[in-house]
Amino acid sequence: MSEGLKYLFNPGSIAVIGATAREGSVGGVITRNILTKFRGRVYLVNPSYTELLGHRVYKSVLEVPGDVDLAVIVTPAPTVPRIMSECAAKGAKVAIIISGGFSEIGEDGAKLEREVKETSQGRVRILGPNCIGVYNAFNGLDTFFIPQGRMERPRPGPIALISQSGAVAAAILDWAARRNIGVGLAVNYGNKLDISEVELLEVLASDDNVKVIVMYMEGLKYPGEGRRLLETLRRVTRVKPVVVYKAGRSRSSGRAVKSHTAALAGNYEVYRAMLRQAGAVEVNNLMDALEVAKALATQPLPRGNRVLIITDSGGAGVQAVDNVESLGLVVPELPQELRSALSKSLPPFASTANPIDLTGSATDAMYKFVLDTVLPTSHVDMALVLAQMQLPGMTPKLADYIIEARRFGKPIIVYGISANEDARAFKVRLEEGGIPTYDRLETAANALRALYEYAMVRGLARPG
Repeated sequence: MSEGLKYLFNPGSIAVIGATAREGSVGGVITRNILTKFRGRVYLVNPSYTELLGHRVYKSVLEVPGDVDLAVIVTPAPTVPRIMSECAAKGAKVAIIISGGFSEIGEDGAKLEREVKETSQGRVRILGPNCIGVYNAFNGLDTFFIPQGRMERPRPGPIALISQSGAVAAAILDWAARRNIGVGLAVNYGNKLDISEVELLEVLASDDNVKVIVMYMEGLKYPGEGRRLLETLRRVTRVKPVVVYKAGRSRSSGRAVKSHTAALAGNYEVYRAMLRQAGAVEVNNLMDALEVAKALATQPLPRGNRVLIITDSGGAGVQAVDNVESLGLVVPELPQELRSALSKSLPPFASTANPIDLTGSATDAMYKFVLDTVLPTSHVDMALVLAQMQLPGMTPKLADYIIEARRFGKPIIVYGISANEDARAFKVRLEEGGIPTYDRLETAANALRALYEYAMVRGLARPG
């Protein structure tokens, strides 16, 4: 990893080249974002101004009085080679080129892209072009040019996102923010003239704030990239889980990928095999990627694939079994001696085989009793708790009992579709206590599958 890359997420100083106060413009949003949020030094550069938003503006980056760790370039594509030459002369460590109009539009743009690379003189590392850059919730670095009202920013959290698409990155961060999923770092690399997903993986793998890395990738661009990505993923997944959604799986979507970021989607089955060999967790959409990441960031890894299901609805329990076992996990029938122990303290009409159905008479105390009795045994490796807060015996206090059950060192996932006040309080308390909650059984099952798959990668779980 080059020295310059450490400044991509954590610069001490930023030069915004093409700074403007013009409402609704890309440069205007970025200028305001950085001035109001970033905790380091900010220099504004634009030859058309002497002052903006109460800050001095420099004609060129060469006039900036201090060092420039990160240059954010928001100017028309034809101007970028000259600006990059000035950044190299100034000693800038890394540049984010927001501007589009490069290889994604054809050969003329590709030629311009090569000029940018040449003028960097190998001294300035480049993210982009044709990207929206970096979001760092921990230090206020935010080059995403979508206004706050149209894209909510997620709270600081243990998930990092690497996205080949800028629009996809913005949409999924907005989605995460509205569901209170913590995404501390995000980066869109666009045409990857220089910095690619390989180096970004290495940077994030070494960041202590990051527990899980989520990747949205469309395709590879340069010879030898596939091998480099495979080798890097293998190294990184031995340290942190990497959740990947690979787009461009069909022939038609592959054409769209090429026109989007000038990448080649390639044969999906080849990518799929590579991801499996590398130990990455593959998902079918980005929403599932973040939901799965939430579990990987908070839960211990299981020692096997056996799932305890506790429910207050027989129908929901049946659906849970279908979802779990369709993914290769197991819902084992509990041994008779354990069932007898449960039956002594549960209502006579409760089912104790697994799934354990507490029926509509369920109470918080019943859930606690089952968790405390079954989870410490050697018969199950993880738990899926289904709890509907409409029932009279259910209260948000159940969240405390579930959180307490973390002491058994096994993953716990919670599913519930209730939307009343108690249900909302229940889910908030669980999430704050490090227990992931889901409102779709398919997603909850995927989270359990991901935990087991990654435990296998790390050599912690026995084969199912």
